[in-house]
Amino acid sequence: MGSATGSGAAAAQVASPAIRLSDGRELFYFDDREPYLSGAAKRTETDARGLTPPDTHSEIRLDVLTGDYVAMAAHRMNRTYLPPANENPLAPTRPGEPPTEIPAPDYDVVVFENRFPSFSGGIGRCEVVCFTSDPTGSFATLSERRARTVIEAWADRTEVLSALPSTRQVVPFENRGEEIGVTLAHPHGQIYAYPYCRRAPRRWSARHGRIARPPGLAAGRRAGRRAAGRGADGAARRAVERVRAARRQVAARGAPGPAPRRTDLAALTGAERAELAVVYLDLLQRVDRFFPGVARTPYIAAWHQAPVGRTASWAGCTCSCSP
Repeated sequence: MGSATGSGAAAAQVASPAIRLSDGRELFYFDDREPYLSGAAKRTETDARGLTPPDTHSEIRLDVLTGDYVAMAAHRMNRTYLPPANENPLAPTRPGEPPTEIPAPDYDVVVFENRFPSFSGGIGRCEVVCFTSDPTGSFATLSERRARTVIEAWADRTEVLSALPSTRQVVPFENRGEEIGVTLAHPHGQIYAYPYCRRAPRRWSARHGRIARPPGLAAGRRAGRRAAGRGADGAARRAVERVRAARRQVAARGAPGPAPRRTDLAALTGAERAELAVVYLDLLQRVDRFFPGVARTPYIAAWHQAPVGRTASWAGCTCSCSP
């Protein structure tokens, strides 16, 4: 783990070396504030909960009717469900409060292995991404600097997880709202290192020999409408409303012209990541204004990155956000 530098709202973010939680799971801090940003201080807190290693048994089954692989993880039925505020497992561990998944008394962005993963046995990996230590916030209320730090965390973990032998595709995503099935209100998302290629890229690859752009993206651009946001550099330059009004997408691209599409978030330059932070914040803020009288719109957002090893220009990275 190291530092990521670039221009824009956040000049650098530092990923700390992995620390081990008491049950052996890994945790990483991504800091954008001093004294950790410059390295003047190190993260030294330890997890004192004395947890036993997680006992997880999941299966990956093939649905012969659809051709989709499905992860079956019955142990997730025992995951933490809508805890009271003083038992929030994603909050920092503070004096006088119960210890949490994060040993530090404060943090910027944290990534750690999920205690209740969908995959197990060294096949695939599931990680949790905490966007902020503030339990009352949301991604849409983050500063540009903090949103950039989250993007740096996504990119860092995408690169690391893509190198695992079992990984076929890495997908960062966020489910928000009890209506979606979220069991923890604290602003967070997840990153899955899938041991199989998910249905959409497999379908497009099989039919066309390539992973096509989402249909609403090109159509909206040709029509000169549905562009919700544009960036100056052209990277991550369009948040496009699909034909279905509630469906939105962002394309992670290089500069205008013949430059290839970015295969994943790790392939973005520093300037492109900074611009993406601005565009993605704008997108989520628009989602929260979508329904009159609804302050926090439930949604499912996911970054569909190219399957591991696909480097052709057509294997682009896009985001879908469905309120």
